[in-house]
Amino acid sequence: MTELTVVSLFTGIGGLDLGLERAGMRVVAQSEIDPYCCRVLAKHWPDVPNLGDITTIDWSTVERPDLICGGYPCQPFSLTGLRAGADDDRDRWPDFAIAIRELRPQWVLLENVAAHLSLGFDRTLTDLAALGFDADWSVVSACSMGAPHRRRRLFCVAHASSVGRRSGRDDPRGARQARGQQAHGSPTRRSSWWATEPAVDRVAYGVPDRVDRARLIGNAVVPQVAEHVGRLIVEAVS
Repeated sequence: MTELTVVSLFTGIGGLDLGLERAGMRVVAQSEIDPYCCRVLAKHWPDVPNLGDITTIDWSTVERPDLICGGYPCQPFSLTGLRAGADDDRDRWPDFAIAIRELRPQWVLLENVAAHLSLGFDRTLTDLAALGFDADWSVVSACSMGAPHRRRRLFCVAHASSVGRRSGRDDPRGARQARGQQAHGSPTRRSSWWATEPAVDRVAYGVPDRVDRARLIGNAVVPQVAEHVGRLIVEAVS
């Protein structure tokens, strides 16, 4: 079986990357600018180049991957923010779209907050279609993968039109499986996948240095969800 290669954008501490590697893929490049996140990536992916700021990358120098993944900034779409969408200067979806256009992968995996569905996601789908991609999407909760918390996130899998499709547009088989596990109270391998989480708030103010790392960990993608999606992609390619 061919090993799928991955370029990871807005990598954070590598939640998507870890899950996709567990699914059998190989990360060949990452893009992250947060200093703490960069140290985490350098520790766990020492041989993978960090391309840095997505707005300054020369894509002609980057190896064409089979898949591009990333959770572009959620602040423009989150219910806890101003919801300025494309008018928010933190909106980085256009930069993501440029990377897709330049690198021409066969697959794209996107992650964002569930509220993105009601603000800005139509633009994302329009851009993907213009780039020659079909897309499946669904909101998947971490608890559907056995986690002791909800963490609802929008996951979108897009594939080049030439790849073909196996499922309906807005209810991929993997998402149906995940929701079915949650609805029937059958968490997936909770005892082997999940340890008890520390009682640290996701966002804290006025606390000693280094405790702010909880923000980056709390906002990270759950690797178990990414692994599940990744295995479905690998299965589709096989």
